[in-house]
Amino acid sequence: MIIYFIIALGLAWLLQSIFGFWQIRHFNRTFAEYRRLGRVAVGKRTGLFRAGTVVLFVIDKRNKILKASKMQGVTVFSRVRPLPGFEEKYLLKIGPEELAPHDRLTKMAIEDALRTFDIVTKGGDIPPKKTPLQKLMNLYTKKRGET
Repeated sequence: MIIYFIIALGLAWLLQSIFGFWQIRHFNRTFAEYRRLGRVAVGKRTGLFRAGTVVLFVIDKRNKILKASKMQGVTVFSRVRPLPGFEEKYLLKIGPEELAPHDRLTKMAIEDALRTFDIVTKGGDIPPKKTPLQKLMNLYTKKRGET
């Protein structure tokens, strides 16, 4: 009986890997297509046990948004879809009125795209985000009084 459980677990992992590969391939093809149109500003808000969101803004030389898309979801079935309301607007002039109709995770991903774009255009490096393990280790060292 346990062998069937192990086989089922292995098949589920294999299926998830295949679907994950297809999702990444779809995203990479979309990104490559967008790069042919112009520069691309990318923002993300990842979720461990909730929906993750990635936004893509294709912009011209004057930072005018030519195309806006997002990929949001918890599963490997999420795909890149149009993000309405941003075409023909200037990326750095996106304000609360453009963000209002969108959900919290999308707003956070858009803000990340704006922050990342600002850092890159000024010649800076994007600081890597801490992993959950790094955050846990920081908590542990703070409790012990280490720096």
